[in-house]
Amino acid sequence: MSGDARVGPGPAAVAAEDPNRFLNRELSWLAFNDRVLALAEDPDEPVLDRAKFLAIFSDNLDEFFQVRVALLKDQAAVAPRRLSPEGMTPREQLEAIRPEVEGLVKRQSRVLLEEVLPGLAANGIVLSDWDELDDDDRHHLVEVFERDISPVLTPLAVDPSHPFPYISNLSLNLAVDVRDPVTGANRFARVKVPPSLPRFVVMPDGERFVAIEQVIVAHLGSLFPGMEIFRHHPFRVTRNASLSVDEDEADDMMRAIESELVRQRLGGRAVRLEVDSRMSEPVRQSLQEWLELRGDDVYAIDGPLQLKGLWGVYALDRPDLKRPAWRGVTPAPFPGSGSDRPSIFSLVRAGDLLVHHPYDSFPTTVEAFVEQAAEDPGVLAIKQTLYRTAGDRPDDSPMVRHLIRAAERGKQVAVLVELRARFDEQANITWARALEEAGVHVVYGLAGLKTHSKVTLVVRREGDGIRRYCHVGTGNYNPTTAGIYEDLGILTADEDVGADLAALFNHLTGFSRPEPFRRLLVAPYRLRERMAELVAAETRAGEGGRIVMKMNSLVDPAMIDALYAASSAGVRIDLVVRGICCLRPGVPGLSETIRVRSLVGRYLEHSRIYAFGPRSRRRYYLGSADLMPRNLDRRVEAVLPVTDPALTERLQEVLDVNLADDVLAWTMDGTQGGTGGTWTKVATTEGVSSHDRLEELARLRIAGRRGGGERRG
Repeated sequence: MSGDARVGPGPAAVAAEDPNRFLNRELSWLAFNDRVLALAEDPDEPVLDRAKFLAIFSDNLDEFFQVRVALLKDQAAVAPRRLSPEGMTPREQLEAIRPEVEGLVKRQSRVLLEEVLPGLAANGIVLSDWDELDDDDRHHLVEVFERDISPVLTPLAVDPSHPFPYISNLSLNLAVDVRDPVTGANRFARVKVPPSLPRFVVMPDGERFVAIEQVIVAHLGSLFPGMEIFRHHPFRVTRNASLSVDEDEADDMMRAIESELVRQRLGGRAVRLEVDSRMSEPVRQSLQEWLELRGDDVYAIDGPLQLKGLWGVYALDRPDLKRPAWRGVTPAPFPGSGSDRPSIFSLVRAGDLLVHHPYDSFPTTVEAFVEQAAEDPGVLAIKQTLYRTAGDRPDDSPMVRHLIRAAERGKQVAVLVELRARFDEQANITWARALEEAGVHVVYGLAGLKTHSKVTLVVRREGDGIRRYCHVGTGNYNPTTAGIYEDLGILTADEDVGADLAALFNHLTGFSRPEPFRRLLVAPYRLRERMAELVAAETRAGEGGRIVMKMNSLVDPAMIDALYAASSAGVRIDLVVRGICCLRPGVPGLSETIRVRSLVGRYLEHSRIYAFGPRSRRRYYLGSADLMPRNLDRRVEAVLPVTDPALTERLQEVLDVNLADDVLAWTMDGTQGGTGGTWTKVATTEGVSSHDRLEELARLRIAGRRGGGERRG
C-alpha cells in the first residue's frame, strides 16, 4: 500500500530539513490496517480466524473514523491551513484517505463474499438469505422476531411533521420507502436495529446464521400496516467520538466526563455514512443532506455492513476451524496453584522477575501478585494505575476484585483510574464507583495529562522493616487483552524503583512537584530528554553505535530527526513498529542504515523495548511509552531500565526473534516519493514466526531446557 494521494520529490531529494522526510501518520495507520486485512486474505489462515480478522479490520476502521477523521474534519473547519509535519493540510489528508479506504473496503467485501463465506459454508457454517430458507426455518425466525425483535423496534417516519431522527453512532439502520396505496404518496422511514440484539440470528442447528436486517425486512409489513414497501436498504452512520472536557473548569472530573459522554451520544457530528451499494441515488442523497455530509463522506458497500458482528461467528465452538488456543504457562519460579505455593514476595525478593504475555500466564503471575498482596497480612498498602480493565462487571476483572478485597481487609488501597481512556470511559467510571464504594482511595490523575503508565506498588512489613514490591509493565491490567496482546512486565523489590514509584504515586494523588527519579524515566518530565540523550550517545559512536527499538508507533518528529542523525553518522538501527511509522527508512543520505519492520499476526504486538549500543555494552529499557508526542509530552508514562543479565537476555531474545521473523513480518520501503510509504511482506525462507517461536521458548523454559535464540545483533 502506498497511501499516496499526492507524489512528492524522489528519495534523493529528501533532505534533513525537508518536510517530505516524514510520512503521514493517517496513511501510515491505514497501511497498518491493510496488513490486518492481509491476514483475512491469507488462505493459509483457518477460516474462522479469517472471519475474526475481518471483524478486527472493521472495528479498527470504525475507530479511525471516529477519532482521526473526525479530528481532521474539525481542523479543516477551524484551521484549514494548518500543516502536518510532512506538509499536508487537513483537507489534503482527507482527500488522501478517501481512495485508500475505498480500496480497503472493496477488498474487505471481496474476501468476505468470495472466500470467507464460501469457506465457512464448505464447513457447515452458512450465512443464509431469507429467500433460501424453508418454511420451518422461516417459522422459527417469525417466532424470534415476535419474541425478541419486534418489541424493541420503533419505525420513525420522516415528513414535515416528523423531522429526520437522530442516528446514533455506529448503529445499523434500515432506510425504508413506503407508499400509501390510497393516496399514492411516497414516504420515507427509518428503522433502527437495536444494538442490544445480535448482528446475526443463529438458527436452531447452531451452524446457520441470518443477518438480523433480513429478518426485520421480512416483517416490514407488520411495522407499516396498510402501506406498500417498495424499497429498503441498510445504512450506518459514524460520528465524532472524541470527548471535550475543560479540565480547568471541571470541579468533578467523573461528572464532567459522564456529561460529555451523554452529549456525545446525543450529538457527535457525523463523519461517515456507509450504505448498501444497491441503495437508490435519491435515498442516498437525502441521507447525505440530512446528516450534513459531503459526497466523499459516503461509502457504498457490497455485502453486509457492520462486520464487527463476525465476532459472534468466530465464537462458535468449532476448534477445527481456528488456530489452537494458547494457554499461557506459569514460568519458573512462579508457583502454580495450591494452598502450599510459595510467596511471590519471597521470589521477587530473591531477584527481579520478567513476565511475557500471552506466553506467560497473566492470572498466575501479575494477577497472582496482586491477589497475594490483597490476602497477605503483612501487606500495608497497594497502589495501582488502571487505564483499561475488563468489562464493567465484577466477574470481568479479577484485578479489581482483588483491590476491593484488599480494602475490605483494612489495607490502604489507592487506585488511579484514567477516566479518559478512549472508548473505555464508561467502564472506567463504573469501576471507579465500585472501588470507591469499597473504601478504595480513587483518583483520576493530573489535569491535562492522561495517566498511561502500567505500574503497581505493594508496601509490605517484614522482619527487617518495610519493603516495597513493584510491577512495571507495557500492558494494561486486563486479563482479556493479556491473552491476545503481547506485553512485558518486570516484578522487582529494587529499593530505587520502589522509591520512584512511591514518589510517582504521591505526585499523582497529592499536591507535589515531581522530584528527580532515581531509575524510572517518567513522562512528561524526563523521558523525552533521556531518550534523546541515549540516541545521541549512539550517534557519537558512529559506526560503532547500535539502536534496536520495538514499539507500537513512531510519530514524534524530534525523535525521528534524532534517528536520522544517528543513521547519517553510520549507526545501524532496527525498528520493529507494529502500527504507525512516520520515519522513512533506507533513504540515501538520510536513513540508509535504518530498517523498519512490522509484525502482524494472531497476537497484537504491544510491548515497548528500547535497546542502545552493541551487545557488549547494550542498555535496555521497557515501559508504557511509544515515541509519539502524546506519550512523551501529554501522558504520564513510566519506562524502566533493565540491568539484570538474565532479564536483558530475555529482552534480547524477544528482539532477536522479532528480527528473524519471516512469517509475520512486513518491511517498509521509505524511498517512495509519496506520503504513505510502501510495505511489503517478507518472503518466508526459514519459517520463523515470532508467535510460534515465543510459544515454543515458553514451553522450553518450563521444561527446564533452553532453545537457541536467533541472533541478529
